[in-house]
Amino acid sequence: MSEATAGVAGGTLEVYLKATRYLDCDNPGVVAFARRAVGDARDDVEQGVRLYYAVRDQIRYDPYGVVLTEQGFTASDCLTKGTGFCVLKSAVLVAAARAIGIPARLGFADVKNHLATRRLIEAMGTEIFYYHGYVELHLDGRWVKATPAFNIELCEKFGVLALEFDGRADSLFHPFDKAGRQHMEYVHDRGAYADMPFHEIRACFRHHYPNLWQGGAPPAGDFAAEAAAEN
Repeated sequence: MSEATAGVAGGTLEVYLKATRYLDCDNPGVVAFARRAVGDARDDVEQGVRLYYAVRDQIRYDPYGVVLTEQGFTASDCLTKGTGFCVLKSAVLVAAARAIGIPARLGFADVKNHLATRRLIEAMGTEIFYYHGYVELHLDGRWVKATPAFNIELCEKFGVLALEFDGRADSLFHPFDKAGRQHMEYVHDRGAYADMPFHEIRACFRHHYPNLWQGGAPPAGDFAAEAAAEN
């Protein structure tokens, strides 16, 4: 039983509202971001929806420049940079939700992610993206999945449909793009976590992507430009 599952079994959601080293929902920048995003929304579902779109489109998806350090995996650091990959963008959404009182947790899965450039796949040495991050928000009395990773501009460059979220139905990546080609396959579900499993992720990345993570960070690059050039 994961820490997240244990919390539900125990009948409390408090663990999903707490600030942690990585999900620093008490950080002033995170709090300000969350309040701006929700605006005058009072219903938790509408608040969750507004937070989702703010994270999806205001933070640019970029797998380059990610640093395998504790600070580099905090929500506030990603928010300050304005860029991040799926794990970090999910951390921002979880922290922002907790900042306004919405219970939230991280979810992870291993996926075959065809929404990637040839250069990135070659650097990784595999098409499997381990610890792909998503979010579970507790809205209107139930857990709902949301995936804020890919901003709408990037989706347009790849020719895929941007994920929408209504706060009531799970929003996970569609298995096909606009042309009917497969672009996302969930291979293994790692479950939900109350906090960022940073050390597990770092060990996994170093093991599976030894060429990509030499020196602790992937090579420099412009992911959006690569996507535009290849599609």
